[in-house]
Amino acid sequence: MICGRCADRVRREMPQDSHAAFVRAILCGLVGFAIGLVIYAAFAIATGITIGYLALAVGFIVGKAMMIGSKGIGGRRYQIAAVLLTYASVSMASVPIAIHYMKDQPHQRSTAQSQVPQKDGSSPVQDNPVGEASQQNGSPASAAPAKTMTLAGAVGTLTMIGLASPFLELAEGASGLIGLVILFVGMRFAWKMTAGRGNVKVEGPFQLANAASA
Repeated sequence: MICGRCADRVRREMPQDSHAAFVRAILCGLVGFAIGLVIYAAFAIATGITIGYLALAVGFIVGKAMMIGSKGIGGRRYQIAAVLLTYASVSMASVPIAIHYMKDQPHQRSTAQSQVPQKDGSSPVQDNPVGEASQQNGSPASAAPAKTMTLAGAVGTLTMIGLASPFLELAEGASGLIGLVILFVGMRFAWKMTAGRGNVKVEGPFQLANAASA
């Protein structure tokens, strides 16, 4: 029970949700997104092991960063943003991991492809995989020009593949399913952390009954 003046002071001092608080939370959440992505990818690249339990740490980092940015203010829109950032951080970590392995073993892939025997039993073509253009009706047949992908197109493709990677890993069987479940648990961590401290409802003052008449 507090007096009217104290009730007004409590209401004024309570943190209020605002557009600025939400923007700060998103910016700090993006920092947590980047930190989580780097930690997840760096561990997998350094050890050669992908541990799904790191998704729990990513969810904690994103949720904590958003709460720091909002100064303890939470709510449904904060929770949705935290869940999306946690999922994006974990799933997009597969992109630098894949790029690392592609750059690490380019010669092995090219060697394996060059050793594939031809249908007629001849030696494989190594210098020109397309082969020399054959002549038909006295004129050389020109090969179709190779299509080049723009930087924006490459980034978009990698982004889509990265976001879909947790579900693409389901093809690996039980390990992919377990990784997806752990990812959702990490997203649950971020959801709970950004719920806020709870809304305190201040009511009153109320008229006290006369003790003598009670």
